[in-house]
Amino acid sequence: MKLTNKVALVLGGVKGIGRAIALALAGHGVKLAVTYYDWDEEFSKLKEELEKTGVEYLILKQNLLETESIPVMVKRVADKFGGIDILLNNIERGGWPVVHGKYIKEQWDLEFETTLRAKWWVFDSVLSYLKNSKDGVVINFSSIAGIVGRSGPASLIFNDGYAAANRGVLSLTETFARLGAPYVRVNEIMLGIFDTRHGLGTRGWSLLKEDQKKAILDHTLLKRTGSFDDIIKAVLFIIRDAPYMTGSVIRLDGGYVLAGETVCNMPEGVV
Repeated sequence: MKLTNKVALVLGGVKGIGRAIALALAGHGVKLAVTYYDWDEEFSKLKEELEKTGVEYLILKQNLLETESIPVMVKRVADKFGGIDILLNNIERGGWPVVHGKYIKEQWDLEFETTLRAKWWVFDSVLSYLKNSKDGVVINFSSIAGIVGRSGPASLIFNDGYAAANRGVLSLTETFARLGAPYVRVNEIMLGIFDTRHGLGTRGWSLLKEDQKKAILDHTLLKRTGSFDDIIKAVLFIIRDAPYMTGSVIRLDGGYVLAGETVCNMPEGVV
């Protein structure tokens, strides 16, 4: 896919990973619709940064838990730009055990409503526009919490409900890929410990003790947390360079999932 003048809808784009992706796409000439709900203080900074790119853009304050308003928001984007080609389904609400402690019902419900329900409603609302594009792309974002759950060094980061919701994202990705074919490719990026997402720049990370942070890094094969640049490269690969890939998952975790097991030296044998 050639990116110039394509239209992307980026959810949760006012700060962190979402903003980094939005600005990277703008740098390739992509027209942008960016949603946000929290972090009003970041709005002016995002607007200023988008102005510098020179691309056409729209920033929308949107509560994605209000499902009845999502089709209206999507239509507004499509009407402004004449269609939608790319959906970055970057929305979740993680619950850190070290922050929230024992679950309350509202926190559990919020994690499922955000991580799963909002993704489905946005995709359902945008699908017809993506099909009209004839070369639509969807990227669902998820977390390795869906694999590791509340276990190991990450047990202070991933709550039970958050882990269960993220395992459900894979089901959505596969269903979306079937629904979108052959004109829409749908893939998933499963994130490990990243700056502003589970890692540095989050309230939860600041509450961890130094030995707890070290345990997470020791459990990661590449011995570091992920950066925005790592994600941007994966996003651009899926959009531009993977025309035959759909229904797939890229696990971008620096080897966190694999590092739980060790590899023994090959024994001498008796033959």
